[in-house]
Amino acid sequence: MIDVVSVAALQTGSPEAFGLLVDQYSDKIYRLVFGIVQRQEEAEDITQEVFTTVFTSVARFKGDSLISTWMYRIAVNKCQEFLRKQSRGKRSGKHVTYEQVQGTSQQMSSTYMHPGNELENQERGIILLNAMNQLTEQQRIAFTMNKQEGFSYEEIAQAMNLSKSSIESLIFRAKKHLQVLLAAYYDEHINR
Repeated sequence: MIDVVSVAALQTGSPEAFGLLVDQYSDKIYRLVFGIVQRQEEAEDITQEVFTTVFTSVARFKGDSLISTWMYRIAVNKCQEFLRKQSRGKRSGKHVTYEQVQGTSQQMSSTYMHPGNELENQERGIILLNAMNQLTEQQRIAFTMNKQEGFSYEEIAQAMNLSKSSIESLIFRAKKHLQVLLAAYYDEHINR
């Protein structure tokens, strides 16, 4: 974990401390960002932007939260900026493709999986990610942080700058909406 001494080293511009921070959090930030934007290339770009912002802004970090919470807040803000830009223009390719899920699953997992099981998991992933595209921006962020990345409601509330009860409500509504969407999908495609 990055401790107070390491934060102090970050604030003095130590390349070693920043390298440690990147090593420790890059995969976590990437998974969070990918879960929200659902596009591999954009997730990589946003993750890089997050660490650039951390590097250029760490001197202003006040220490009133964990540095990880501060970084997750930056990541959420960058994702929200991206999603708003996408909603202003035409959002081509709103649905997630097999290639996106395949590339991401290879990047995030190095364990062997039978090709049939891998394909089935990727298909399920595509279905879930496409259903998640139907959630509101805040529902998707809160749901991703809690259910996919394991953040507590308190951590999500800090990162999203909302109350804990707002986060509980967002996650509850996201789960209900996903249940309806996935039930409709399975009724249409599986239970014919």
